[in-house]
Amino acid sequence: MASTFYLIAIGFVIGLGGWALFLWAVRSGQFDDAEAPKYRMLDDDDDEPPIKERKHHDQ
Repeated sequence: MASTFYLIAIGFVIGLGGWALFLWAVRSGQFDDAEAPKYRMLDDDDDEPPIKERKHHDQ
């Protein structure tokens, strides 16, 4: 029976820790812009390949 109370206490402490980390993330601005990351992966900003590679691909 005592082990049940220990497990409940440990679960409560872990839950409070997770809640505190979530509040820290919200206050530090981690969730301010949820739309940008899904568009950032679509940006194709590769530079022109070097001249060596360009000649090789043209042949």
